[in-house]
Amino acid sequence: MKLMSFYTRDGRASYGVMRHDGVVDLGGRLAAQGAPTLRALLAKGKLYVARKIAEENRSDLKAEDVVFAPVIPDPEKIICVGLNYHDHVAETGRTATEFPVLFARYPASQTGHLQPLVRPKVSNSFDFEGELAVIIGSAGRHITEQRALEHVAGYSCYNEGSIRDWQRHTSQFFAGKTFDQSGSFGPWMVTTDEIPDPSRLTLETRLNGQVVQHTTTDLMITGIPRLIEYISTILPLAPGDVIVTGTPGGVGAKRTPPLWMKPGDVVEVEVSSVGVLRNGVVAEAA
Repeated sequence: MKLMSFYTRDGRASYGVMRHDGVVDLGGRLAAQGAPTLRALLAKGKLYVARKIAEENRSDLKAEDVVFAPVIPDPEKIICVGLNYHDHVAETGRTATEFPVLFARYPASQTGHLQPLVRPKVSNSFDFEGELAVIIGSAGRHITEQRALEHVAGYSCYNEGSIRDWQRHTSQFFAGKTFDQSGSFGPWMVTTDEIPDPSRLTLETRLNGQVVQHTTTDLMITGIPRLIEYISTILPLAPGDVIVTGTPGGVGAKRTPPLWMKPGDVVEVEVSSVGVLRNGVVAEAA
């Protein structure tokens, strides 16, 4: 099942199930049951209700009549993992660490599928980072690696856009990772019944049709179950939380010359069994 968040053309926020013939709108149907958003649906543990509604009803909207929002527009936490593929560690000149490198993004730093990524006016060093996103479905603390995938609702694509010169201002990643609308998340979440093993996926990033990153998720240094165990030891994970699992080698900053995203470009992140997240790039308004 593909679950997405969106806006209607008149600006109403909702979420629903994407099917071959359009979108089944769940927001209006389930608001009275305490699930007006996808995050709330996950918190209520009502994925089965969404599935039943999608099976019993026709699509309400055509895909072209909705504006894609980030899959979870209002997550409590977006936890990103740095340096989680050996080829990316190597190209940065660093060494792999014993424990995962973690940092946070904020909801305003991301946008949805087919929406513009915004290059800030203070920098031209706008880099791509294709990644697999994990969406938490059930809350937990001190989750064991063996039980970790039981807490996952589904998977999505993420472009963890980075403003590299600002990222290098200090040893902390925060400044380069939280510019407004610099990253993207989508197009939808594919539920775990369709992806039982997230270590068997292919991840590819393309800039203007050129492949710039390609990997398989079994090459992560710290796999998803271990990430969930480690992160949930630090703080409780909640439904709708997002773990962005790291980017492979090939980032623009480490090419000669550097390859930056610029206004007019189109960047795509594709994850097998999930889909393609596509965004144009625009300059921040003066």
